[in-house]
Amino acid sequence: MSSSLLFRGGRVFVPGGFAEAVLVRDGVIAAVGAESDLVRLARDAEPVDLRGGLLTPGFTDAHIHPVQAGLERAKCDLAEVYGLDAYTAEIGGYAVSNPDKAWIDGGGWDMSAFPGGLPHRSQLDFLDRPAYFVQRDHHAAWVNTRALELAGITKDTPDPADGRIERDPDGTPSGVLHEGAMDLVGLLTTRPTPADVDAALMDAQAHLFSLGITGWQDAIVGSYAGSDDPLPAYVRTAASGRLKARVVGALWWDRAQGAEQIPSLIERRAATEGLDRFRATSVKIMQDGIPENFTAAVIEPYCRCGGTGLSYIDPALLGGYVKELDALGFQVHFHAIGERAVREALDALTGTDPANRHHIAHVQIITPQDVPRFSELGVTANLQALWATHHLQMDELCIPYLGEERTSWQYPFADLLRHGTRFAGGSDWPVSSANPLEAMHVAVNRTEPGSSVHATYPTAQTPFLPEQSLDLRAIMTAYTEGSAWINRSPAGVIEEGRPADLVVLDRDPFTLDPKDIWTTGVVMTFLDGEPVHGG
Repeated sequence: MSSSLLFRGGRVFVPGGFAEAVLVRDGVIAAVGAESDLVRLARDAEPVDLRGGLLTPGFTDAHIHPVQAGLERAKCDLAEVYGLDAYTAEIGGYAVSNPDKAWIDGGGWDMSAFPGGLPHRSQLDFLDRPAYFVQRDHHAAWVNTRALELAGITKDTPDPADGRIERDPDGTPSGVLHEGAMDLVGLLTTRPTPADVDAALMDAQAHLFSLGITGWQDAIVGSYAGSDDPLPAYVRTAASGRLKARVVGALWWDRAQGAEQIPSLIERRAATEGLDRFRATSVKIMQDGIPENFTAAVIEPYCRCGGTGLSYIDPALLGGYVKELDALGFQVHFHAIGERAVREALDALTGTDPANRHHIAHVQIITPQDVPRFSELGVTANLQALWATHHLQMDELCIPYLGEERTSWQYPFADLLRHGTRFAGGSDWPVSSANPLEAMHVAVNRTEPGSSVHATYPTAQTPFLPEQSLDLRAIMTAYTEGSAWINRSPAGVIEEGRPADLVVLDRDPFTLDPKDIWTTGVVMTFLDGEPVHGG
C-alpha cells in the first residue's frame, strides 16, 4: 500500500465533532480537515473510500485477557453455545475428536445456564478423562469427579483463604471451584507449550484487529486460575516483531504475598524495557470476586444468603502496597466489583500521584457517596459496559441477592460522567465479547445487543437503569482516547502528528437509530498506516 493515504467519502470521528477527510503519510496522520482541501494537498495519495462510513481512531481495550482467550479458542470453547445440552454435546464431540488428550478442558460456560448458577460434577462424568472448564468470567471452574480425585479434593479438604469449594449437602465437593480454589485442579491440567501460547496470542491479535482493536491492556500478566504467566510470550512476540498491537501488561499481584513481591515486579517490568510494542508498567490488584458467587465485597450482607464477600487484600495493608507501587512509578489497575471493594480501592489510591494514571475496572456497584471520589482522586473508571443490562445472570443471580437499593447503584456511568470522571473502555474478553461496538451499544441503550446469547431473554430489551446511559460520543471516546491515555499510547485521537492507527466502519453509527448501533461492522483496521485487517 502507498506511503500516502487519503481517507475520504464519509465522516471522521475527532474530538468535539467530525471532520471530512484524513491524510496519512509514512504511517503518521499528516492532515485532518475538509475533503476538498486535502484532495488538493495530496494528489499523490492513494484514496481510501469510506463509502459513507465512519473513520475512527483504533480502539484500545483497557481490560482484556487475549492469551487466555486464544488458548480457550484452541481448546473446547463453549462461548458460542448455551445451555447444559449444548455444552455436553460440544464437550462430548471435542472428546471424541481428541482421543489422545489427557484432559478435556476449555472454557466459556455461563452461570445463568444452571439453576443457582452451579453445574455439577456428575454432568461431566460421562467423560473417560478428567475435565476442567473455566467459567465464562474466569471466577470459577467446573470439574468432574475424576478431576477431583486426581487433585485429592474430598469433603475434608478445607477451602483456600481466597476461594471456595462448592459442596453437596453432605459436604462432598460438587464440582465447582470458586476463585482461588480453581488452582487446586487447574494447575494439574496439561500445560501449553511456549509455541501454543505464542499461537494463542497471535490468534487473539488477529481477532482483535478484525474488531478494530489496535491496542490493549492485558489485565493479568502472571499465573492465575490455572493459567500460566503470559509474560514470556509477550516478550518473545514483541522482540520478533510478531506483536504489532500497542500493549501494556498489568503484572499480577499475588494475593498470597505482600510487599515482598515488589522487587520481582520491578524485575519483570525491567524485562520489557526497550520493546517497541509491549511494556509491563501496570500492576493488577484483584480486590474482590463477583456477586453471583457472593465473593464480591459488599458493605451490608447479601440478601437471602448473608455474608459480605471477600476482600482479597487486607484493607489495612492495601494502602501501603499501593503507595509503594505508586512511588515506584507503577500504574495500579484494580479489579473492584462490590461497593466495599470499590471503596477500599479508592481509599488505597488516596494520596497517590494521578500522573501514574491509576484505574479501577468493572465498578459494578458504587455507593452514591463514592461516585465523586473518582474525579477528586484522578482515578479513571475502566468500564465493561456490556454487563449493564437485564441479562439472565443479572436478573436471577445478582438482583435478588443485592437488594433494591444496591441494585440501583450498579454501573452508574452517567453519574460518574456528571462528576467529571475520566473513562476507559474494556471488554474483559473472553469473559464477554471483545466487540467494542457491542459495548458501545449497551452503554447507550442499556439493553442487550442483538448478537448476544441473551438477546431474546424476556427482559433483555428492557433498559437497565436507563438514567445511567451514556451518549455514543462519550463511550466511543472512552474506547479510543480514554483507553489509549491509560496505556500512554500515542494513538487514540485523530489529529496531526499521531500514529495512523485507524478503523473504517461500514456505516456511521451516529446516524443510526441507537437500537442499531450493534450492527456496525469493521471494514478495515490500520496500524501505523498499514492494513492489519481488511483491505
